[in-house]
Amino acid sequence: MTASSIASTAPTSSVSSEGTKRVLLASPRGYCAGVDRAVLAVEKALEVHGAPVYVRKEIVHNRHVVTSLEARGAIFVNETDDVPEGAIVVFSAHGVSPAVVAAADRRQLKTIDATCPLVTKVHKEAVRFASSDYDILLIGHTGHEEVEGTAGEAPEHIQIVNSPDDVENVVVRDPDKVVWISQTTLSVDETMETVRRLREKFPTLQNPPSDDICYATQNRQVAVKKIAPQADLVIVVGSQNSSNSVRLVEVALEYGAKASHRIDFAAEIDEAWLEGVTTVGVTSGASVPEILVQDVLAWLAERGYGDTEEVVTAKEDLLFSLPKEIRRDMKAAEAKKAAQQD
Repeated sequence: MTASSIASTAPTSSVSSEGTKRVLLASPRGYCAGVDRAVLAVEKALEVHGAPVYVRKEIVHNRHVVTSLEARGAIFVNETDDVPEGAIVVFSAHGVSPAVVAAADRRQLKTIDATCPLVTKVHKEAVRFASSDYDILLIGHTGHEEVEGTAGEAPEHIQIVNSPDDVENVVVRDPDKVVWISQTTLSVDETMETVRRLREKFPTLQNPPSDDICYATQNRQVAVKKIAPQADLVIVVGSQNSSNSVRLVEVALEYGAKASHRIDFAAEIDEAWLEGVTTVGVTSGASVPEILVQDVLAWLAERGYGDTEEVVTAKEDLLFSLPKEIRRDMKAAEAKKAAQQD
């Protein structure tokens, strides 16, 4: 993470004149560095190898992205057993457990690991603490692909804590040897409340070496917190299975928005939501392409909400390099092409 990708405060946007319809557009919003890397990895794999390229689970949690990649020749599967032996498979941005990697090896699959580097960091933390025989409390949502992947790194050491209310059920071997880690896409506030309750129960609870909730998740929540108190309605563009998008709706309501709804596409907006609404806040989850946000702004403009003000709370310039497997394959393809031209 670069310094400029850390959330910062900004002056509160001026309140609109009474009756003037407007849009407060949150920034940062949309694609994060990990999502951009993962989607690009599939696109480059299709360019280099041709279709089909298999992807285990959704590469990122967004309907539009998945359908667009399917149209280009990507095939999304639930497990490596669904991939023909010897074929190419991309692991999604959410990461996989060692058991999934082993299953792919058994089928002699050519794997491309598009796991977000920030998720990989959490995996390494789990391995490190397990090797020191800690009880690891993984704050996250049971069943989420990222949580399954992280828990799979050390299943005998990891317990999943779903919410603050889950804390009372946590039992550890040694209260003095406990550490917490977390899913990267959670609500910052709820996670800190879970940690607070865990520390009440286990006073010597250790923190992870660095913050596990990713910069993009935090920044998007900070931006929503800024616009929510002024918004009659906050529209969050993002898919139902996108944890960070769902959290943005919750954060908007918690911080003062009178109403908030999540949509995948502009066509899903219910005009009834606009009754009595002067100020609409708009944002999008970290796996949402900007074109979907622009569609929402156009839809709102057609209904009188043409005055759009961007509320900026952080600048992001973090970039991740493509997975090493793709860089290798691209280099080999370029070398082959050059040889053919000689």
